[in-house]
Amino acid sequence: MTFEELVQKRGSVRRYSDRPVAKDDILKCIEAARLAPSGCNSQPWHFIVIDEPELRKRVAERIFSGIYAMNKFAKDAPVLVAVVSEKEKFLASFGGQVRNTSYCLVDIGIACEHLILQAQELGIGSCWIGWFDEKTLKEEMKIPKTKKIDIVITLGYPGDDRIVPKARKALVEISSFNAYRSGG
Repeated sequence: MTFEELVQKRGSVRRYSDRPVAKDDILKCIEAARLAPSGCNSQPWHFIVIDEPELRKRVAERIFSGIYAMNKFAKDAPVLVAVVSEKEKFLASFGGQVRNTSYCLVDIGIACEHLILQAQELGIGSCWIGWFDEKTLKEEMKIPKTKKIDIVITLGYPGDDRIVPKARKALVEISSFNAYRSGG
């Protein structure tokens, strides 16, 4: 499939089949993330794959309930990937402070996009989730309190083959050449 086809097909999956995801395929997704670029080659990420069924079920039940219940669909995903922010290199951190930009989060975004695009190429659906009980996830995974988990990614085979049309702004609204022009 071409890259254009890949990005057209990729969408957030919120219904999963109970088909397990092969460890080799999960590792291909993590490898794609590992190869992502990062500021000063900091690679400020750590991916915790939760695929053991009983553990995943318990963790999902705990981190997607209460005020986080809007993401309860994640309980049906065969794989959860917690993305832990790690320390970036001094120059990346300093540059980020000067520019008021969190390069660590930019880097993690790039790495996670690599991961979910690799998953899509393998026929594995995904959803990028930022609303979850971080404190509980840290407890469950024995992650130090000083660490930050910004993202949880669900992985699994879609429960149906629907491709939902993407509601996106027109190119003219989001881009311009040679000067800023707002299209909206």
